[in-house]
Amino acid sequence: MSVVIGIIVGLLILMLLVTGHELGHFIAARRNGVTVEEFGICFPPRAIAWRKVNGKWRRLKKSEWDNPPGKGLILSLNWLPIGGFCQMKGESDADKRKGSFGAASFWSKTKILFAGVAMNWLMAFVILTILAWIGMPHFLEGQFEIPDDSQTVVTVPVTIGEIVEGSPAEKAGLMKGDIVRQMRSVGCEEDACEHSEGERVSIDVSEDLLAFDTKYAGQTVYMTYERGGDTRTSEIQLNESGEDYILGAAISGNAVYRSTWSAPIVGFGTMVQITGETFKGVGQLLWNLVSGVVQQLNFFDQGARESGAQAVKAAGDSVSGPVGIIGVLFPNMLSSGIGNLMFFTALISISLACMNVLPIPALDGGRWLLIAIFKLRKKKLTKETEEKIVSRAFAVLLIIVAIVTVIDVIRMIGRG
Repeated sequence: MSVVIGIIVGLLILMLLVTGHELGHFIAARRNGVTVEEFGICFPPRAIAWRKVNGKWRRLKKSEWDNPPGKGLILSLNWLPIGGFCQMKGESDADKRKGSFGAASFWSKTKILFAGVAMNWLMAFVILTILAWIGMPHFLEGQFEIPDDSQTVVTVPVTIGEIVEGSPAEKAGLMKGDIVRQMRSVGCEEDACEHSEGERVSIDVSEDLLAFDTKYAGQTVYMTYERGGDTRTSEIQLNESGEDYILGAAISGNAVYRSTWSAPIVGFGTMVQITGETFKGVGQLLWNLVSGVVQQLNFFDQGARESGAQAVKAAGDSVSGPVGIIGVLFPNMLSSGIGNLMFFTALISISLACMNVLPIPALDGGRWLLIAIFKLRKKKLTKETEEKIVSRAFAVLLIIVAIVTVIDVIRMIGRG
């Protein structure tokens, strides 16, 4: 049942984010003199529609859908809950009728095409600002924050999970369920620390323990933890950093970071940081894919072909399509708490913005680039040429989505 609820929530959130994107196009189009013929929530087939007739909004009868009375904007609610759309008059660049997209200036087209992207970034900024105020989860290494206005609130203490047999954790007598409170190095006595000799660290989040273990790999350290209400301290000889593990125990825990006056700054900074990481991830994905394919074409080097296969596999593993996002990621985030779900929603919104900036003709950035290239060449972009380029790019995108969807389904079956 929780999976079903997660899927429903995921569909609603994706619909909200895509509709918000289209709302950006809608607002920019209207402000720049372009007529919007229909604004729809979800995708057709149409369920219900309204149009302003004689100054009043009137619900259209089904028999009127093909030839609606009155003039102006149609608002519609449709059956497929996978987004929304903003249908403008004359969306082809070659259409020069009054009020059409094609008749707008290049600057107006630029604002209209990128307004959807701006709306996705705006929604992410609002969500992240709210999270900074009520409690921001940390998913990124070095995640943006203002240290002077950041209060750590532990929601789930750092807890020992599965322990590797023969590991430093097992040798020290640690057990699954132990709650880690503090780590200290040699030279840090029970009551005080000489900074030149040792260090004492309070363990609030998992990253605190990981950072401490990495810093003191290969050394003797002391862990203070709770077991059954009792506080204990164990001496641990950590493994060297080059070995398979340093401590040899799975750990879990969660904490959020709350801000006050700096919440909008944290929201904006986190949005910029995630945007950078997203573009970096796209670059790494393309590099793995291209380099992997090239290496697999090397018929004279078995090692290169194997390395290429691993690179292509890494590219595939890093991609998740609609099935994976809605069927796996959203249910997992919903079960881990509202804060994580909100953070994931902001992440998806930023991903939509970054994706639409890419120079792919079927997307906003690609359409703008296509119009810009023909403008710089001082050549007319005919409707036939634009439709041919965009339709072919869209077909390629559909094929990619189909492949990723099949991969997602296989992953879900494998988990089952």
